[in-house]
This record gives sequence, structure tokens and C-alpha cells, in this order.
Amino acid sequence: MAFLLLCSASFKAFLLLFLLSFHFFSAVCTEFLVGDDDGWEVPDSKETGKYNKWASRNRFSVHDTVNFRYKKDSVMVVTEEEYKECLSSKPLFYDNSGNSVVKLDRPGLFYFISGVTGHCQKGQRMIIKVLEPVSPPHPPTPPPHDTKKAAAANLLSVSSPILGMFFMFVASFLFI
Repeated sequence: MAFLLLCSASFKAFLLLFLLSFHFFSAVCTEFLVGDDDGWEVPDSKETGKYNKWASRNRFSVHDTVNFRYKKDSVMVVTEEEYKECLSSKPLFYDNSGNSVVKLDRPGLFYFISGVTGHCQKGQRMIIKVLEPVSPPHPPTPPPHDTKKAAAANLLSVSSPILGMFFMFVASFLFI
């Protein structure tokens, strides 16, 4: 009976460590609600830069999403030229469902305008800048003639998720 309790505790510890190991493989993405509580609407005449101000207060990364909530309107992703003209006959993306979600799938600038005539000219438009992904710094590579240091550098270049899984695996045996 005590063996079953011990196995059960070991199994629970292993399961916990296994589930925690997924942290190493998870990507953090954020969904932003455009305009916060106000949503996507024609701004007051004194707030024509409302949405660009909102965008500048946020940091957008690749794989984040922006959620546009609106009534009797639409959202379009357009080119820079179409953004400047407040007009697009062939947008890159168009939706008028009232709850549009756009995935920011690359670094760079995204241009959004309302698809309803006159709304863009009244300030219902926005530019979002998506930041480049941050890559971890690589350890300096030793000169090629020093094979011991080169081997150590290669060992250090193993990614942290693999090391994390290795340590989780080893730790799981400590509970058995």
C-alpha cells in the first residue's frame, strides 16, 4: 500500500514537471482590443489621431492579434498609399462582422482604415508597428584551432528548451 502511495506521489511529481516543461515551448501572444472600451468608431473631431495614439501606447509583436469591435462599420488592412488616400478598392483584408480579429504575422507596419465612406477622413484609421522578434545573443565562437573551446561553445549553443526538458527529465527521476 505504501508503495502505491509512493508511486502515486512520484507520478504526480513527474506529471507536474512534465506540464511545467511546456513553458519552454510556449509562445506568448497578446490580443489587443483596438480603442479599448470605445472600440472602433469614428472619433470626435478633436481626436482625429485617437487610434494612432492608442497604437503608440502598445508594443506589438509578431503573432499578436488586434481585435476590432464595432457596429455598422468595417475594418480594412490596406497599403501605405491607400492609407494616405483613405481609399481602397482591393484591401489586403476586409471584414464587417462587428468583431474582426487581425493576426500580426510579420514585423513592420500595418495600415488600417474604416471601409465606410467618410470615416477614414474623420480619423478612423491607424498604423501599427510590429517589432522584430528578439533573438537571444549567441556566445562568441572561439578560434578554429582551439578544439576544446569550440566543443564547449557548441555545447552552450544548445537551446534552452532542450536543456529545460533535460533537467525536467532528470528531476523527475529524483522523485522515484
